[in-house]
Amino acid sequence: MGAVNPVDAVATGTAVDRVDRVPKQDRSRATRQRLLEAAVACLAEHGWAGSTVAVVAERAGVSRGAAQHHFPTREDLFTAAVEYVAEERSTALRALFPQGAAGDRRAVVAALVDLYTGPLFRAALHLWVAASNEDQLRPRVTELEARVGRETHRIAVDLLAADETRPGARETVQGLLDMARGLGLANLLTDDGPRRERVVAQWADLLDAALG
Repeated sequence: MGAVNPVDAVATGTAVDRVDRVPKQDRSRATRQRLLEAAVACLAEHGWAGSTVAVVAERAGVSRGAAQHHFPTREDLFTAAVEYVAEERSTALRALFPQGAAGDRRAVVAALVDLYTGPLFRAALHLWVAASNEDQLRPRVTELEARVGRETHRIAVDLLAADETRPGARETVQGLLDMARGLGLANLLTDDGPRRERVVAQWADLLDAALG
């Protein structure tokens, strides 16, 4: 039996390592995504006090050690989770209107309001409340909320075709988002769907008048 060429051995070993490494990277990404989604679900259902790393890890189907490998602290996990889902929702919102508002501002207003009536908003609200009481968490959530708020405002401006050089346009868009957040709070206790539909219709008319 002939000797193995060292160059061939190194090349073969490198190829095997590459094959082994790619699935591990995929598994790592999948584990991280499961943890982020589980963290948001736990926050929405159990609040900050009931959402420990162990609870999230169990829901995601991974060990606590694996969770802490990706997110060393509880604060790391939950701020990353809310930001991740917010980015996913922003991407989905843009995808709903690839050509912009196309003259249908009512549909855009309804979609923006929906951002504040689902599990993400409930989870974010629990995170805000926790941050108001925990010094270690507050600066991270404040920074996160500022980033998410700026991105949501940019999306709203784009989809509504708002010209922010027009006097009052920026404040009108921000007023819409503030109103949507208020509707989201009202929806936490009762199903506010019928009233929300009327408010959405009225705001769409107001935007047409204010934004042109």
